[in-house]
Amino acid sequence: MKKLILIVFVFVSAAVFSQNDTKRITQYNVENKVAIQGYDPVAYFKQNKAIKGKNEVTASYMGITYKFSSVANKEIFLKNPAGFEPQYGGWCAYAMGSAGEKVEINPETFKITDGKLYLFYNAYFNNTLKSWNKDETNLKAKAEVNWKKIYK
Repeated sequence: MKKLILIVFVFVSAAVFSQNDTKRITQYNVENKVAIQGYDPVAYFKQNKAIKGKNEVTASYMGITYKFSSVANKEIFLKNPAGFEPQYGGWCAYAMGSAGEKVEINPETFKITDGKLYLFYNAYFNNTLKSWNKDETNLKAKAEVNWKKIYK
């Protein structure tokens, strides 16, 4: 009987984790399950710059794949993956705050505030980081609420 309960528990756990991974993949800004258009999430924090990750240096966290510019950055990520993920699923922080919309980003337009990575749209003379900086406190509060509605 204990074996049966254990088997049922394992299958139920696997199904729940699989559903969570699928939800993340459908709600997060990924292409072929790769986040941040292949940029190294640790480099934003450690080098304060956007650096393209290498195809041969990757790690997955809850169904999302991240690329890294070095093995050292990958090892740092694996110690605390959630701490390096971009906010709002990697969508434009300004668009999430101003309209609750999932808008593409330019991975080279970013800001780190309070140990969190925020990414922004920047194309066609529209750099949303500039708009974010003008009303960051208000936009951040709205973005938190809007992201919770999208990712429930």
